[in-house]
Parts: sequence; C-alpha cells; structure tokens
Amino acid sequence: MVVTSRDVARLAGVSQPTVSRALRDDSRVSDATKLRVREAAQLLGYVPSEAGRALSSGRTRRIGLLLTDLDNQFYSHIIAPVHRELETLGYQLMLQTETADNDTVVERLVANGLDGVILATTTVDSVVPLRLRDRGLPFVYFNRTGMVVAADATVVDPVPGYREAVARAADLGHRRVAAILGPSNTSTAQSREAALRDALTANGLALEEEDTRRVPYDAVEGESAAAQLLAADPRPTLLFCGNDVVAYGALNAAHRAGLRVPEDISIVGFDDLPEAAWPLIDLATVGYDIAGMARAAAGLIVRRIEDPAMERESERFGSVFIPRRTLSAAPAR
Repeated sequence: MVVTSRDVARLAGVSQPTVSRALRDDSRVSDATKLRVREAAQLLGYVPSEAGRALSSGRTRRIGLLLTDLDNQFYSHIIAPVHRELETLGYQLMLQTETADNDTVVERLVANGLDGVILATTTVDSVVPLRLRDRGLPFVYFNRTGMVVAADATVVDPVPGYREAVARAADLGHRRVAAILGPSNTSTAQSREAALRDALTANGLALEEEDTRRVPYDAVEGESAAAQLLAADPRPTLLFCGNDVVAYGALNAAHRAGLRVPEDISIVGFDDLPEAAWPLIDLATVGYDIAGMARAAAGLIVRRIEDPAMERESERFGSVFIPRRTLSAAPAR
C-alpha cells in the first residue's frame, strides 16, 4: 500500500496542506509542527512525490543537457561531472539527445518541464538560444557558444596552449604544418583556428589554405582529411587537429599510409581526453580542465535559475600544452 501525505497528516494530527508546507520547510509552520510531521513521515516511510513538489514550488529541479552532435566522443566525458554537481545542488540531470538543432528541439525541451538547459553542441548560427530566450527557459553555453543570443557560458581559451605547442614544434624544427580544423559553424573551431594561426605567425610559420581541412569533430572524418594531407608532396611534418577525436583518425590515416608517428609525421590534438594519455595512443595535445568546466556549467545554470536577474557570467578556462610521444623532431628532408 502506498503511503500518502494524508496518512502522515492523520498520524501527526495536522491537515494535509500543513504536511506539504512542513516538508517544504515553510516559515509559516512552527518548528514543533515541522518536527512532528517529519517524524510521522519517517515512521510511515513517506517519500514526497516529485510531481507534487514541482506543482507547489513551480520548479521540477530538472536540468537538461542538450547534445545534438551525437557522434562526438568528447561529450561522454562531461555527463558524469555535470550529473554529480547538479546532484550536489539538489537538481537532477536529464540528458536530451537530438540529431538536429532546430525549433522542434526547443518544443521538446519545454514539453519536458525542465527548469533550465545546458547547451553543449550549439552552432554559431543556431536559433535554439533565441527560441529558449523567447520561451523564458534559462540556459547556459558549455564549450561552444552561439552568436544570436549572448548568455552565460563556460569556455576554453586556446591561446596559451597553442602558444606552448607551436613554440615547442618550432624548436623541434617543424616548418611545414597542416591542420584539420573543426566545422566552421562552431565557436570552438573558430577560436582554435585563430589562436593556432596567431601562434604560428609569432614563430615565423604559416598555415596555407591548401594544407587546411575543416571537418566535423569525428574520427572517421579526421582520418579521411589526414589521408588527403599526408598524400601531399611535399608532405607536412606536423598535423594540428581540431580535437583529440579528429587526431585519433589522423593516427589511423598515418598507420594505413605506412607512416611512423612521430618519426615521419607528428600529430597534436586538443582537449586531452582520458584516452589521449593511454600508452597505446600517447597523444601530444592541448588540454584544460574538462571536468571542472562541466561542473562550472552546472553551477552556472543553477545560479541563473535561482537568480534570473544576475549579471551575465562567462568563465574562461585556460589551456596548456601536454607534450607526449606523437610530437618529436621534424624528419630530415
């Protein structure tokens, strides 16, 4: 038999509305009554319904994490830290997965009764932030940001990491550099390309358009783009990749072409995913605190929900170069 709030009310000798107010710690209920109600609830094993609490408070305490780039392994590493941080703050993570970024997504987010949304795969031209703003549903950007609506965000600053990486590459004698960048409609690809080009220029190096490819953040796409670049004559000595997943594809392409990494070609990624440090991969990469950034996004959306009038916040996480096996001296030509 399911225990209800009416059962608790009878045992505590109060009305059913008083039970609801007492369990919400309503200031209109005396401390003595609250204690009596809580003891009765504990004795009966009563658990308040989430739906009931949502109706009384106007909040579901559910936060959506929207992912539309479903093939990008990067996002599997942020779900756990977001979940743990939200749980600590008294909220529940609801993973929202879609294969498109459009108005239909917004309607589904609103229909799910969420208190707020973390947008993790936004494109710069996405209308989703605009529609969320118009519907009054709070949101924050994680990693990628949109251009249509300015909002709270946690992002990476790629400048310091690329400065270190390019300076190290130049010291190792690399002069012909190629790059497999991310999709041009993402803020991450745009900011990383600008930072990489600035770092190359500062070291007397250049990235020619013929040595550049722009692909989705996907290992298969990375492998295809790398195969094209590695077939060039003369071949580049170093490939910068838009993220680690793309770099994994580049490693596969080098292997299929019979090239040794790093003796014949050096490869550098971005993100420092856990797999990048595996001895089998040992990928040189630009890294940052992914878990910390995910936790920050969770905290930011909760603050925005609980204080809608707060000033807009943007937290930038610094990057560092992490030297590993896949970057070494340029081969003699």
